[in-house]
Amino acid sequence: MPACCELDGTRGLRLQLGQLSARHPAARHGAAAAIRDLDLTIGPGEQVAVIGPSGAGKTTLLQVLACALPPSAGNVQVDGKSPWQLSRRELQRLRGRLFLAPQVPPLPPRQRVVTAVLAGSLPTMGLWQSVRSLFYPADIPAAFEALDRFDLADKLFERVDRLSGGERQRVGLARALLSPASLWLIDEPLSALDPTRSRQAIGTLVDVARERGATLVGTLHQVDVALAHFPRIIGLRDGRLAFDLPSAEVTRDRLTALYDQFEHELRGEVPVPQPITESSTPQPVVMHCR
Repeated sequence: MPACCELDGTRGLRLQLGQLSARHPAARHGAAAAIRDLDLTIGPGEQVAVIGPSGAGKTTLLQVLACALPPSAGNVQVDGKSPWQLSRRELQRLRGRLFLAPQVPPLPPRQRVVTAVLAGSLPTMGLWQSVRSLFYPADIPAAFEALDRFDLADKLFERVDRLSGGERQRVGLARALLSPASLWLIDEPLSALDPTRSRQAIGTLVDVARERGATLVGTLHQVDVALAHFPRIIGLRDGRLAFDLPSAEVTRDRLTALYDQFEHELRGEVPVPQPITESSTPQPVVMHCR
């Protein structure tokens, strides 16, 4: 384990949603809620996969759990605290315990991979140390170790804009291994990965989260990968909870009902993402909520 992540008393966070409704961050004013009347509890240290067809509300759910999006109705508690009732300082402290990895990692194209990965440990650094790390990477062995878990150690000093889309996604995931966060929120991390890389990446995340006792919530299109690696599966449909079950109890009939009229997604025929290029301008996201 990288030295920067050996934190005393680290434990996963408990998440509770009560009759929660929320709108997608990019939704127009007055648009219907992407999540509606959702009741959900995730215990400390659990590993949970959220599945469902496009438009089910998966990304909106992660934004709410990341304290980046306030609910439009109902309530959310993170480790027993209502984020939107905290002072600004307390909210920043809580966000420092969260890690959100979006589908398209916000990696500066001309940055070296080692620097991009070490950004995962920024919450543990002071201002001067974080600035210095941009020019003199603070812990190269830790970055190497994290990248090696995703079979990317040979890219340590490569520039980000010379990586493939799948390699960039794995660099974004490697940040989690250096993060001091107690809650990992991973949004569609496999869209640019082949089946072998997908299984490796998810297996690594689940294994490390379990070793550290971190709570892991990941949204996935790849249903087979979710069932194989996550002990608990949450199915969303039209913003509502369709089921919340141990993976062994998620039957083919339940999946067929969940993906009714979206059978191509259940078969893994998800839309091909746009290439990640230097000129890409993804929506602003929170990688480390601070």
